Amino acid sequence: MPDPLLEARNIRKRFDHVDALRGADFSAYAGEIVSLIGDNGAGKSTLVKVLSGALRPDSGELLVDGEHVSFASPTAAQAAGIETVYQDLALAPALGPAANLYMGRELTRTGPLGRLGFLDKGTMRDNTVRELASLGVKLADLDAPISTLSGGQRQSVAICRAVAWARRVVFMDEPTAALGVVQTRRVLDLIRQVRDRGLAVVLITHSMPQVLEVSDRIEVLRLGSRVARFQAGEAKAEDLVAAMTGLLTHGVTLEETV
Repeated sequence: MPDPLLEARNIRKRFDHVDALRGADFSAYAGEIVSLIGDNGAGKSTLVKVLSGALRPDSGELLVDGEHVSFASPTAAQAAGIETVYQDLALAPALGPAANLYMGRELTRTGPLGRLGFLDKGTMRDNTVRELASLGVKLADLDAPISTLSGGQRQSVAICRAVAWARRVVFMDEPTAALGVVQTRRVLDLIRQVRDRGLAVVLITHSMPQVLEVSDRIEVLRLGSRVARFQAGEAKAEDLVAAMTGLLTHGVTLEETV
C-alpha cells in the first residue's frame, strides 16, 4: 500500500492545563475524500491547524509522502503542497476572482515593468479562467468583486484557489455551512472533482449525511485522540455518533486505533 500523502502520528498539543490532542493519529491518501469528524472539543480544529502549519505540536511526527517534516508556518505547509479552505473563506471581498486566486502569489510582468513591481494581470486572469473552467465553475462576470457573488460562488472560488496551488492535500473546513440546497449540491460535486484529480481532500463537517454521501473514508476524533476509522460504505450515521460519543459497541465494522 502506498504511503499516505499526509500522516500524523501520536500528535500531542497542550494549552495551559488543557490537553487538546492526546496522541492523535491521522492519515490522508491520494485520490480520496477523508472526513475528520468529532464532537465539539474533540480536537479537530487543533489537529487541522497542526497539519496545515498553523500550530506547532508539542510532540509527535508529521510525514509527507512517508518523509518526516516539520511545518513552522502555513507557508511551509503550502510549500509541501497542502492548502486549506477556511470556513470564513479568507477571500478579499473587494477584489475579483483572479486577484483572490493569486493573492500573496502575484505574477509580475517581464522586463523592466516587472522589476518595478507591475503585475501581469492578463496572465493571472487567463489562468484563473482556465482553473475555474477545469472544475466546471461558471461565473457571469469574471471581473466582478467577490462581494457581489453568491455564497456558493464564493465557496467555489475559494476551493479553486486551493486546488490551483495544492499538490497533495486540500483541507475543507465546513465548506457547505450557510449554503442552500442547490449551492450545497454544487460544492459537494466540486469536492468530488478535486478528489478525482488525485489530491487528498480532508473534509471537516458536522453534517453526517454529507459525510456519508461524499467520503471514501472517515476518521473519528474523541477527546484528542483518533478512536475509529471507517470505510464509508460500511458506516451508518449511528455508528459515527456512537464513536464520537464513546458509546461504540462491539461488532461494528471498523478499525479501532485507540
